[in-house]
Amino acid sequence: MQGNLPPEAQEKIEELQDLQETAQQVAAQKQQAETSLSDAQTALEALEDVDEDTQMYREVGELLVATDYDEASEALEEKVDSLEIRVQTLEKQEERVQEQFESLQQELQQMLQGGAGGGPMGPGGPGAGGA
Repeated sequence: MQGNLPPEAQEKIEELQDLQETAQQVAAQKQQAETSLSDAQTALEALEDVDEDTQMYREVGELLVATDYDEASEALEEKVDSLEIRVQTLEKQEERVQEQFESLQQELQQMLQGGAGGGPMGPGGPGAGGA
């Protein structure tokens, strides 16, 4: 069916497919960041129940390295803050991609519905170059 579509419509369909892929990637990244955030928050809450004199270790690659309570607490707080910012950024990116997708979808619908009506599909129409 795409062979019968005007080139502009085919381009919009390809853009929609690209945006859909981007949306899926952003959603996966957001899911991963939310999981990491939840884990870090749980660890930070658990740390509150630990005696400050308890010997602690933190993971550094494949190793466990001794650390003290204050260092562990500070590191977890920084991680939580960082992940909260990451999740917020990904939420905004997700919203922008969704808005672009909806806008592009509307353009495509108008193009397909109004294409035979003599709309701005000529050389000066949308996608005809520019800035």
